Amino acid sequence: MAARQTLVTLDLEGVLVPEIWIAVAERTGVDALRRTTRDEPDYDVLMRYRLDVMAEHGLTMSTVADVIDSLGPLPGARDFLDELRRRTQLIILSDTFEQFAAPLMIHLGMPTVFCHRLVVEDDRIVDYRLRQSDQKRKSVQAFHSLDYKVIAAGDSYNDTTMLSEADAGFLFHAPDNVIAEFPQFPALDDYDELLAAITAELA
Repeated sequence: MAARQTLVTLDLEGVLVPEIWIAVAERTGVDALRRTTRDEPDYDVLMRYRLDVMAEHGLTMSTVADVIDSLGPLPGARDFLDELRRRTQLIILSDTFEQFAAPLMIHLGMPTVFCHRLVVEDDRIVDYRLRQSDQKRKSVQAFHSLDYKVIAAGDSYNDTTMLSEADAGFLFHAPDNVIAEFPQFPALDDYDELLAAITAELA
């Protein structure tokens, strides 16, 4: 029987682009927004916290959009993606939002991204809608049901169910606390290393 076709799933923030919320914190001086999925495993707790902080400080969607417009890929990320896409298919699985991701996808060559959606009223981010709870793991399960072999890479707590579900999973640019808690996943920090690790799994 022929080998299964392969699909690569990648996280977005911290892996291919800077952490958006940290960039917003740096631009606005609201340090409370530095908290990310690298720090808080419960995504709903984290997002409710962020919404409360934004409301408290009167931060608008326009402010966040201006920050995102100033961001680009991490150094080497676009070349890595371009080379990876010459070898296989990929989908970005992210817990960011359509409104955040859209301008960044242009910089990355318009890869497919699965993410969530913000609820914006009068330029205020008032709520968010998950596309699906635990969408990263469930997406990998769905790809398996289509008989794909899945290779995954991410950097945060919210990526670990995706990595566990995948046929091969790698931590990339992950902080020490995540690496320590999930030693079963090889931890890489260089795009050439990640490309080589993925390519080895394609064989």
